[in-house]
Amino acid sequence: MRRTRGYQAVDDHSPLEPGVFERRDLRPDDVAITITYCGVCHTDLHTIHTPVADGGVFPIVPGHEFVGTVRAVGPQVTEFSVGDEVAAGNIVDSCGDCDMCRVGQENFCRDFPTLTYGGTDRHDGSATMGAFSDEYVVRDHFVYHRPAALGPAAVAPLMCAGITVWEPLRQNDVGPGVRVGVVGIGGLGHLAVRFARALGAEVTVFTTSESKAGDLRRVGADHVVVSTDEEAMTTQLGKLDVIIDCIPVPHDLAPYLRTLALDGTLCTLGYLGPQSVDIVDLLIGRKSLSSAGSGGRRHTQDMLDFCAEHAIVPDVEVVPSRQVNEALERLSRNDVRYRFVLDMADLAD
Repeated sequence: MRRTRGYQAVDDHSPLEPGVFERRDLRPDDVAITITYCGVCHTDLHTIHTPVADGGVFPIVPGHEFVGTVRAVGPQVTEFSVGDEVAAGNIVDSCGDCDMCRVGQENFCRDFPTLTYGGTDRHDGSATMGAFSDEYVVRDHFVYHRPAALGPAAVAPLMCAGITVWEPLRQNDVGPGVRVGVVGIGGLGHLAVRFARALGAEVTVFTTSESKAGDLRRVGADHVVVSTDEEAMTTQLGKLDVIIDCIPVPHDLAPYLRTLALDGTLCTLGYLGPQSVDIVDLLIGRKSLSSAGSGGRRHTQDMLDFCAEHAIVPDVEVVPSRQVNEALERLSRNDVRYRFVLDMADLAD
């Protein structure tokens, strides 16, 4: 077993604590990665505050979007060598045999993908521990070369926030002439705006605060609409082809469905719990409601290549890993523009 240092949640109400835990020795197709940067996601926040009675599992090490340097490889690994700069996301394995895996959609694995943390290893049944740590051991199929053109800290959030919005944009053929709406401008939303704009779409952003308009246009919005302004929302009826909804809490979908044109699609990504929809809001205009989560290997590499070509990275605030609890507390107040990234170098101390 490999001795690993990291930050653990021991229950649902205490701060993360530094500690030592064990990772598996390398299997033939494994890659060991020395982690340099790891993004901080709303999923991390949700996981560490989920009581055991509601499905929480402790102790747990969060972190599922990270970059680093290859430290060691198993004997069957051919795509990576010691010293390579790499990235990994929130999926570290899948069955590889189902219809979803066979077409490169491992994120929809029928046997459920193995998650970077809070998952179950497919070989030994152990609980996976995340990347708020100094090392991760992952199957080589779920490791990606980090584009040299992009800085490592900014690449980390692409591996979760980035791919989560990228896949539905590609699936909906977003490009020139397509009118895209984005709701919920955080880690996911601001990347959705940048991707859609770079793909050639016309981008409308919905916000609850008019004071954010300048920053949203800086990110790439063509139009900014205050969603609490009923008159402004009325002017948007039938104007959009695709909406990427990144709001991470329950909310009313009806106002956004009404802004869709004929055969438009609303894709919900931020909140994946139960939602109520009036079927008439779908019926009028033959609209579709969809969702997505993470991304398969094919789309992930496609996203990284696109970002390198177009110099697209998220806005990040990099903090030393010892400030992880402060970052999580600020994230709970949405006090970040637009993604925290932990610099893991201080774990060596």
